[in-house]
Amino acid sequence: MSDKIRVRFAPSPTGPLHIGGARSALFNWLFARKRQGDFIVRIEDTDVERSNLVSEEVILEDLKWMGLDWDEGIQVGGEKGPYRQRERLEIYDSYWKRLLEEGKAYYCFCTEEELEEERESLRKKGEMPRYLGKCRDLTQAERDKLREEGRKPVVRFKVTWGETITVEDLIRGRVNFESDGIGDFILVRSDGMPTYNFAVVIDDALMEITHVIRGEEHLSNTPRQMMIYRALGFKMTSFAHISLILGEDRTKMSKRHGATAISQYRKMGYLPEALVNFLALLGWAPEGEREMFTLHELVEEFSLERVSRSAAVFNFRKLNWMNGEYIRESSPERIRDMAIPYLQEEGLVDEKISSQDYQWLKEVIALLQEQLEYVSQVVTHIKVFFGDEIEELSPEGAEMLEDEQARQIVQRFREECIQVESWDKETIKGIFKRIGKELGAGGKKLFQPVRVGLTGTLQGPDLQSLIILLGREKVANRLQNTLHNLTKNTQC
Repeated sequence: MSDKIRVRFAPSPTGPLHIGGARSALFNWLFARKRQGDFIVRIEDTDVERSNLVSEEVILEDLKWMGLDWDEGIQVGGEKGPYRQRERLEIYDSYWKRLLEEGKAYYCFCTEEELEEERESLRKKGEMPRYLGKCRDLTQAERDKLREEGRKPVVRFKVTWGETITVEDLIRGRVNFESDGIGDFILVRSDGMPTYNFAVVIDDALMEITHVIRGEEHLSNTPRQMMIYRALGFKMTSFAHISLILGEDRTKMSKRHGATAISQYRKMGYLPEALVNFLALLGWAPEGEREMFTLHELVEEFSLERVSRSAAVFNFRKLNWMNGEYIRESSPERIRDMAIPYLQEEGLVDEKISSQDYQWLKEVIALLQEQLEYVSQVVTHIKVFFGDEIEELSPEGAEMLEDEQARQIVQRFREECIQVESWDKETIKGIFKRIGKELGAGGKKLFQPVRVGLTGTLQGPDLQSLIILLGREKVANRLQNTLHNLTKNTQC
């Protein structure tokens, strides 16, 4: 085995790429890139009932979307494949058969009912449920008789009793496990499929993985895997277990907290660089107070020494703030192109967009970028640019237009905008100046009535830009309709 760093990400294609898995992939990728090592992606698909190619494709696309490329593995190839577990069954077979021959594993014929009875008995005694080795010392004749009865055995690993297994974790330090609390665990199921703990060791060893960086929930699997490493004479990998990701109520992150899959964030219009930046800070802290990093800068800064043992809290407000910052730093063209599918789905723009509308959308998006936390929000914010009538006045807006002078300003602005020949910021500025002088109004008392007349609210994007982008005809029609509805409501 060479001294080159080799790490892997090995998702099970039973669903989308979840936040925790994405962070594990990111930490592995950063570690490999920082150390000029290899990042391998393989697929753990021995869960035959739940694994599917659609989930696999989504996971791989999400990794690419995040900017995480891999040097070896699924879709890329390499000398140590295959990189799908179901294509490696013959490899696993040779190793569990070897363990049987060497007396380090045995066939177990216990039924599920017998196993549950044993577990329940241990629970009543206050002990950890585990397999106590009932089939350890069956004779060949006894095994043959059980097979004749139709029982299909599993293959169990023969755990050495009375042993302390010490994990020297690169993040959590020294962690001890007592073998008596583990019990003889299953290597191969009755259908011939290897279990996770067995297959992952064979894969990691044969692919020369030097560091296994994964979630804390796998820590309890590590002593079992270390036993298999030793039993087969493999060189032990190094282990590093990342803390859990919790919701803001400090319980394990789940759907009730919000979106948990990378594909959901993609669909909502989060930027990959923002999500990657945010995920990197979940359980890892750079030096200093800085929080915004490019992927290249994360590679330069990353180290396992600064990964925390404490659980990380997923703060949606912070993610939205960070994503909003990245949106504002992006070009209007990029955000426009991201926004168009949402606008088409809402029926606000056609499938085929003219070059004039394409340019108009760019200018509108440039005006709205300040307000967006994620791109799909554009549907809500952009509606102010469509239609000749506002949906309703906000309570504050309605109160403002109860003032007679405010209504006069709206009326006069409509009249002026019909009469002017040009339609640019200087023209709009001139209209406000004339109306202000004529009616003795200035500041908010001059500008806000027009804003309310056009949008129904007191807040929004830059007013002059809004007026220009709405266009003369829409401005005139909308102000006319607002005044008409006010008069109608007053008469009622």
